[in-house]
Amino acid sequence: MRFVRQNDVKGAKRVIGRGWGGVRGGIALLAVAAVMSGCGGGDAEKASEQGSSGRRDGAEAGATSGTAGPAHGQQRGARQHGARQHGQRHLDAPAARALDAYAGKVRRAHAARVAAAKRWGLAKVPLTAPAPPARKPELRTRKGFEVDGHVEDSLPPVFTTVPTRHKVVFLTIDDGAEKDPAFLRMMTDLRIPYTAFLSDYLIKEDYGYFERMRDRGVALHNHTLRHRHLPALSYAAQKREICGMQDVLEMRYGTRPTLFRPPYGSYDRDTLRAAATCGVEAVPLWNEEVFVDRWDYRESDRELRPGDIVLSHFRGPSDWKGTMPDMIRRFLNLITAEGYAVARLEDYL
Repeated sequence: MRFVRQNDVKGAKRVIGRGWGGVRGGIALLAVAAVMSGCGGGDAEKASEQGSSGRRDGAEAGATSGTAGPAHGQQRGARQHGARQHGQRHLDAPAARALDAYAGKVRRAHAARVAAAKRWGLAKVPLTAPAPPARKPELRTRKGFEVDGHVEDSLPPVFTTVPTRHKVVFLTIDDGAEKDPAFLRMMTDLRIPYTAFLSDYLIKEDYGYFERMRDRGVALHNHTLRHRHLPALSYAAQKREICGMQDVLEMRYGTRPTLFRPPYGSYDRDTLRAAATCGVEAVPLWNEEVFVDRWDYRESDRELRPGDIVLSHFRGPSDWKGTMPDMIRRFLNLITAEGYAVARLEDYL
């Protein structure tokens, strides 16, 4: 039986970007204002026509098309033109205020991001990821990560990088051993997206911590019940580990995940067959791993690539020489210096 094993891991495991949507919204408002002002002018002319119809003869009606005559010293039509201009200025004001309000919102959001970066000790303000693709990339199993019958049996793809040309990476955090409230505050303040792969034997100590995480928009996915080395187990045992965790996540957090990461990155054909049976659609592994004190790279050139998946763990001072916020500082400082932003993995899958 062939199985694939990744490197073992010790222990269990825009500035806000330009608001194009807002600008387009402002332009739309301006267009509506222009149309409304035209309608307003037409209504004024119609009212004038109705008010003067009983006082003019047929020749005047033909010459003026239903409008009152000009005031002394004023050219014919100037009064209506001035009224239309006044109406235009009046109706343009809400659109201008909307644009000003949007610009103010952008400035305040950026200021909050700058303040958060300073508060958490970052070298620079993290970059903002571009909008996710409307059409999701096609996911294929990385060469060398296939199992027998992978394509023929339509088994879930196994990959370490998501196809994209955007300079984004995806942060994923495994297991659930450390439950640091400061980590939740930091990620919320900085608005950094990430994905959690959880094991029940660790999270059951405090299901509420990961409920708070979920409520902040973090997707919670499957890392098995007990973090066992799956290729050493029978198909039935692997299925219990994977489907059992699906049941826990659905019961506790209301959703049945579609992503699964095998412990230690190790799997065989039975692992992927069992995962597919349990509702798993994809198996994201990783191309880099970040710790408190270092980065590890899968590629020999030790370079980040667009779409790379980065692994870390829920760990604290009992396992690391530092905290989870320390790890996030190392992660963000490096990717920001290299021109990368953090994107949400689920938005690309």
